[in-house]
Amino acid sequence: MINQNFLSKISYIFQDLNLLKSALTHPSTNPSQKISEFERLEFLGDRVLGLAVAQMIYEKYPMENEGDLAKRFAALVCREACLEVAQKVELGEYLTTSLKDSSPNPTIWADTVEALIGAIYLDGGMDGAMAFINTYWPALLEKDIRPPKDAKTSLQELAQSKYAGAIPVYETLEHSGPAHTPTFIVRVSVKGLGEAIGTGASKRQAEQMAAGILLNEKK
Repeated sequence: MINQNFLSKISYIFQDLNLLKSALTHPSTNPSQKISEFERLEFLGDRVLGLAVAQMIYEKYPMENEGDLAKRFAALVCREACLEVAQKVELGEYLTTSLKDSSPNPTIWADTVEALIGAIYLDGGMDGAMAFINTYWPALLEKDIRPPKDAKTSLQELAQSKYAGAIPVYETLEHSGPAHTPTFIVRVSVKGLGEAIGTGASKRQAEQMAAGILLNEKK
């Protein structure tokens, strides 16, 4: 049951509660369903969030070039950022899923935040979506005033500067699990530096973990 506390957390009152219900009902509840409204809303919400964040950082950092803006953008629309928002609105209490484990699942919770944004956009347009996004993303933006640098970028810079221009090579070792909760295992290797293995709910996440592990080993 959606209560007023949740609606206040997302800074939006739905006119069509069916949209909200679809955004909070994970496809795992009906695996035989060919077309998932949750996934359609997730697709839309991802684009709405991207546009909102792009405008936000464009306006806030008028002296930064495209490269620095791109780094900020990636950090603000990534799975980790969406998961943090999901935790702040206590999304787990309202999400309907058939999965037995109730602990935060980065993939599912992040996807649900995007589906929620998509539902708000359809119900209230960009103004409605911005009301929610402006409640949580500015705080994420203020966490680090410098353009963030991810582990893959840091590893590439280290390899090129200290290991004769070596390039990190990423190899997917395993991809398992159902579509809604996949697991990727990726190995990264750098000639002269070594190798490391990372896991994640997406290929990108596994690559970032592997790069981070290799960086930490060489500190």
